[in-house]
Amino acid sequence: MKRKAYQVVFKATLVVMMVAFLSTIFFANADLSFAAASKKKSSTVVRTSAVEYTEAQIKQLQAELNITKDQEELWTNLTQVMRDNAKEMDAFFTKARAENAKNMNAVERMKFQSQITETQSAQLNRLIPPFEAFYASLSDEQKKSTDMIFRTGKYGKHKRK
Repeated sequence: MKRKAYQVVFKATLVVMMVAFLSTIFFANADLSFAAASKKKSSTVVRTSAVEYTEAQIKQLQAELNITKDQEELWTNLTQVMRDNAKEMDAFFTKARAENAKNMNAVERMKFQSQITETQSAQLNRLIPPFEAFYASLSDEQKKSTDMIFRTGKYGKHKRK
């Protein structure tokens, strides 16, 4: 009985952590100008697109997790969903910029934020199944690394204090 409860809690915790991690990624880049060209920006402020950010995250994860040949197909499925989500988010913000989102009133901005949240929720729902399959294929050491990354957002070896 305790084992089943632990399995349910573990899966729920994993989903919550994944939602928090991915929400952090997208909310950190939720500025309407992140997908725009930087013509008006100074050279010190450079925004990356969701696609560029996602590619960087994929490279970091791949380097950290040491993915095996047996895991490559599951990894490819997961990264494809990540890339599709990033493209969708970039298109969403490009459309918002074209509709002149900077001139929105408070109500329109609130509705726009609601659309962002709904889009992110749908993206997470698409991401969970391939992530679960990939996570199930990981070794215990890979799971520890993945759990640490989702818990802290940091890569590499971590020392406890």
